Amino acid sequence: MRTTSRGGRSLGIGAAAASLVLLAGACGSGEGVATGPQDEGGDTAKQISIGLIPWEEDIAVTNLWKVILEEKGYEVEVQSVDVAPVYQGVAQGDIDLYLDTWLPTTHADYWEQYGDDMEDLGVWYDNASLKLTVPSYVEDVDSIEDLKGRADEFGGEIIGIESGSGLVRTTKESAMPEYGLDEEYNLVESSTSAMLAELDAAIQEERPIVVTLWRPHIAYAKYDLKDLEDPAGAMGEREEIHMVGRSGFAEDFPELNGWLQNFTLSDEQLADLEQVVLEDHKGDEEAGARAWLADNPDFLPEVLGEDAEGLEF
Repeated sequence: MRTTSRGGRSLGIGAAAASLVLLAGACGSGEGVATGPQDEGGDTAKQISIGLIPWEEDIAVTNLWKVILEEKGYEVEVQSVDVAPVYQGVAQGDIDLYLDTWLPTTHADYWEQYGDDMEDLGVWYDNASLKLTVPSYVEDVDSIEDLKGRADEFGGEIIGIESGSGLVRTTKESAMPEYGLDEEYNLVESSTSAMLAELDAAIQEERPIVVTLWRPHIAYAKYDLKDLEDPAGAMGEREEIHMVGRSGFAEDFPELNGWLQNFTLSDEQLADLEQVVLEDHKGDEEAGARAWLADNPDFLPEVLGEDAEGLEF
């Protein structure tokens, strides 16, 4: 999907991802970081790799878990890759954990292809949704069906994200045909960062633009946006964000698996986490995660239970 990504700022997704340890290219090589317990009582039992794609909620929660795990003595390596390689990497065992699987729609194809070789570790957010969105100043466009016959105002384009994303696929194969937009509009398949740059430029000039977007997304905090109503349900129903692990994850990481079972974020918590990590501490997202944990002292005891004792951020 997604950047199948919330307040007044430039998001800098690429920089945020680059701030983590980059191991792109390990997927599928069979030469990734050593993971899981490989000797009795050895340090390798504390080594873990986490897959990351440059979606804001993924950057935020990956940094959150990275700093938590490092405080608990884990050696964490983050593999920053595209969405298809991250699923391939988890399925092949090159990546231990991925925190941003959208089901049942956005990542359905990947789940169908690779799900048998993964473990579903649970849901941490249950209010995700795909949207077509315009700035609030765009008048008389409140529903996707209102775009019909008005392509000239939008330059004949709907600005999308990555071509392999579920958001682009749903827009192209479901929403546009359903509302008769496929003959009037071209769906621009680019990247999340390019879409956000186009959105920012259009808003600065107060000109009409329609983009593919999703909730949760930090752009909703930055801009005054209007999600278009979808009376036909062509963009799909509400989704859940799952955590997935490679085969054997729960057995190899029982401690962490137990913590993940307790991990959830509300709309308010996720919006605040993204704000602190991606905006307030742009360029040092791990520091942002630590700051958020310091400002939310009840979070760790709820997730880690007694294992949270002694942790300070």
